[in-house]
Amino acid sequence: MTVLARRTDAPWALSFRLYLWLGLIVIVLRVAFRIIFGGGYGATVLLDLPSIPLPDWAAGITLFGPVTAEALLAGLYDGMRLAAILICVGAANTLANPRKLLASLPPALYEVGTAVVIALSLFPQLAESVQRVRRARRLRGDPGKGVRALRRVVIPVLEDALDRSLDLASSMDARGYGRAGSLGSRARRTTGVLLVVGLLGLTVGSYAFLDATAPRVLAWPMLALGLAAAVAGFVSAGRRVRRTRYRPARWHAADVLTAAVGVVVAAGMTWVAASRPDVTLPDPASLPPLSAGALLLVLLAVVPAFATPPPPLLSTRRGRSVAEAPPASPLSEGSARDRVA
Repeated sequence: MTVLARRTDAPWALSFRLYLWLGLIVIVLRVAFRIIFGGGYGATVLLDLPSIPLPDWAAGITLFGPVTAEALLAGLYDGMRLAAILICVGAANTLANPRKLLASLPPALYEVGTAVVIALSLFPQLAESVQRVRRARRLRGDPGKGVRALRRVVIPVLEDALDRSLDLASSMDARGYGRAGSLGSRARRTTGVLLVVGLLGLTVGSYAFLDATAPRVLAWPMLALGLAAAVAGFVSAGRRVRRTRYRPARWHAADVLTAAVGVVVAAGMTWVAASRPDVTLPDPASLPPLSAGALLLVLLAVVPAFATPPPPLLSTRRGRSVAEAPPASPLSEGSARDRVA
């Protein structure tokens, strides 16, 4: 709901439909896998399919067989969880400009962030290319559908995506992306050691924190040591990155409210998953239970759709700029004709 109410008409905001289709495909595939690779889990048999025997090296895997309601519901729940993750990523990619993410990253993560931004921009660029190619085909009087039309659309879309990738690589190379800076070999070794120590500390500390049988001295102390080493490594690695900021992003009240709502909903859902695991992981053999806390958190997540201002549309701004432009005088039109002649 928030995406539909607050998305713009920018190119990166046109790909949310693709994420919805991708989530639906994930759900269908998950249910299909439950049917194909042994759907006999549970007692409520809906369809009794003949099973296909497999050789001994594939023991434990059954093809087809009885399809039960519990197996279908388990596959449906798993697919819906995966689809929810994809849709959340698509919603974030639709509402926010992924290229502005680079302005908020620390210098040490600038190169990694550039790769992430390029990866996140793939779906919006494909969606824009598909719409542009389909619009051009309709203008040429070729609104065909089916496999033949798909073949005539795929090649121009892939060619356009390749051209955009080459243009992006050229512009990044011209702007100095990937330059190593002026740090010496000693500073680079120190940075590498700090990052490795931080990674090891965070790994050992996380394992000890999750494992109740591990010594407690390996939990919080190793987490603190790993975090301190990682921060020091990031600071040291950020010294070799030299960049300027043009018009840095400013936080308004609506931005703070949206971020606060996201943090509260994430923390609340974590608490619900810990206190009521039957809500987040329902049993397929019974009706899924409802939780008042989970419903309130879902309603709270919809608050940014009403508490934030509507975004300015590109088409509206373009129309206003054209409407506000002063009319051309006959003298200017005549001089323009003279210049053309």
